[in-house]
Amino acid sequence: MKAATLALADGTVFHGWSFGAAGESAGEVVFNTSMTGYQEILTDPSYVGQMICMTYPEQGNYGTNQADEESAQPHATGFIVRHYSEEPSSFRAEDALDGYLKRHRIVGIHGIDTRRLTRHIRVTGAQMGVISTEGSDAALVARARSLPGMEGQDLASQISTPVAYPWVEKGADCWTDQDRQPELEPRFHVVAYDWGLKRAMLRLLAQSGCRVTVVPGSTGAAQALAYRPDGVFLTNGPGDPAAVRGAREAVASLLGKVPVFGICLGHQILALALGGSTYKLKFGHRGANQPVKDLKTGKVDITCQNHGFAVDDQSLGKRARVTHVNLNDGTVEGLEASDVPAFSVQYHPEASPGPHDARHLFGRFVGMMERAR
Repeated sequence: MKAATLALADGTVFHGWSFGAAGESAGEVVFNTSMTGYQEILTDPSYVGQMICMTYPEQGNYGTNQADEESAQPHATGFIVRHYSEEPSSFRAEDALDGYLKRHRIVGIHGIDTRRLTRHIRVTGAQMGVISTEGSDAALVARARSLPGMEGQDLASQISTPVAYPWVEKGADCWTDQDRQPELEPRFHVVAYDWGLKRAMLRLLAQSGCRVTVVPGSTGAAQALAYRPDGVFLTNGPGDPAAVRGAREAVASLLGKVPVFGICLGHQILALALGGSTYKLKFGHRGANQPVKDLKTGKVDITCQNHGFAVDDQSLGKRARVTHVNLNDGTVEGLEASDVPAFSVQYHPEASPGPHDARHLFGRFVGMMERAR
């Protein structure tokens, strides 16, 4: 085994062993508390520019397969685990985790104390880091300190689709064609802004009876309305929501013209369009076990989340009201506009991976479009 080092910008260093691609990688070091779903996590575009530490100690035990991809490729820059399985045990496995990371040139490190790293991030906050199989500790720390932070970075525009396209894949949570669930006949046309979308979101819209056209994140309001949509969907994505060029202006111009539904980054951009503001969390919410309370019903959903920024509830004013809060820290998890048909959630109701408690929100969006007709 080849030795590897993880160096953080604050000078903390972890020594372990290399797996996946050899060499060096850099990014913001964050942790994810999910017990499963590592492939969906790696391929979530919201992880652009980040290295993921998995808190659950065993990774790779069921391998990887094409059906679990949430985008065309992994977007995380590095993978940090306590232990990984060299030989997966699953009838669905098409490749081992190590081979998958090698194929996609993702640098990994295993054998470190991931509990210590997670606790350190919780205390000091998410920070930039470097994984490398070469170089001294001091040199790697210096490299980590030279990296730009996530605040002010418009990463979403960098990974958005360059051209509009119709979504044609069918089914949700399917292993094979035989497992695909029946869909409703398309009754609504939805324009989906791509700031780093996950495929499961579009599958669930299609399953709910929506024909979906995906458009670049830079699409103006007039261009979006030219598709004559029944509703507009604002997707997830990476980076600082306040830095996404033209996003808040486009969404502000759409409000009141068509129903709007936003998830994660889309939730934050909707808040900005309504006059609110966002801020960076100390270490973010990443995992499939985040409790969220619906303030109207009192119901608690266990949700899947992946975000490092949040909406400032004090900034919303009278144009929007908070509908959901995180029971761990009280941060905003959902909002709705007061005067137009628009709502959003900070968490991921499509899950992939994670619980399906909140998938009813896609039905809420469909109902909103039904009433707007």
